[in-house]
Amino acid sequence: MVKVTKKGAKAWVTFSILPNGDESISICGEWNDWQDEPMKIKKSGELYITKILPSDKEYQFGYRVDNAWQCEDELESVDSPFGTKNSLLKF
Repeated sequence: MVKVTKKGAKAWVTFSILPNGDESISICGEWNDWQDEPMKIKKSGELYITKILPSDKEYQFGYRVDNAWQCEDELESVDSPFGTKNSLLKF
């Protein structure tokens, strides 16, 4: 799930995902040159991370779940140069 709160030229974007078990999950995208970022865990078991990004842009990203690539179900996806899909965040 992705929640976006825009405030002027910036947006607070919270990404969250519920693991199915003991998977290793990280997020990476265009905002950080596709470097894996660990996510924090809530008491509910859900993983999340909040990023502050410039608004009025598009960003591609994905979740790395046990080294497998996964898109965000709620968002549009686009082809990646690696034969997979990336999630497309627009705000």
